Amino acid sequence: MGQKINPQSLRLGVTKPWPVRWFFGMPGGKSEGGMKSYRKLLEEDEVIRKVIREKIITAGIAGVDIERTSTSTRLTIRAARPGFIIGRGGKGIEEFTKALENALTKLRGKKPQALSVNIEELKRSEVSAVHVAQQIAWDLEKRLPFRRVMKKYLDQMAQNKDVKGAKILVGGRLNGAEISRREWKTVGSLPLQTLRADIDYGRATAFCSYGTLGIKVWIHKGEIKSDKS
Repeated sequence: MGQKINPQSLRLGVTKPWPVRWFFGMPGGKSEGGMKSYRKLLEEDEVIRKVIREKIITAGIAGVDIERTSTSTRLTIRAARPGFIIGRGGKGIEEFTKALENALTKLRGKKPQALSVNIEELKRSEVSAVHVAQQIAWDLEKRLPFRRVMKKYLDQMAQNKDVKGAKILVGGRLNGAEISRREWKTVGSLPLQTLRADIDYGRATAFCSYGTLGIKVWIHKGEIKSDKS
């Protein structure tokens, strides 16, 4: 099972927190409830992530947390280059927040809830699977040899003492070959089926002239010990 599903979703509620935290009204309740409310909130989450991909993906986005209350929505973005988002004098974050509000207004046809955007700096980018996968995608779009790129980032991750093991997989028409295939490189241990293992997972897509390449990255950061142990 550890080889077939997303290692993040496998550990949700066990060692990984939920990246999206909100509740929708129950059917028959006084508030706007049922699956209709759930659908609208889920659509809003997708719109928020779409705007992030279109506007600030080059800032090295490592994670997005969405938290809702009855009156407001709080968005926390972890980025390797937060200054790219904030901009000079905070102008960038104002424009980004306005773009989010316009997209949500277009979706729902009315002004959205109060939106708060918080930017957090990613201290160590080499131990973030999402950021590493995106960097690999950018290098492959520059037509760099995929084996050299995989070895480069695998060596960077292995030099970090917090990383116990890592794996990089690239699939598609590698180097423009006619037949697609998958190749991967690993270092150290990667216990995907151990729930207490801290496994960071990320994926990205490289848009090359001969087609798209899929990149997946796994990083093992040791074990998470519970309070009972």
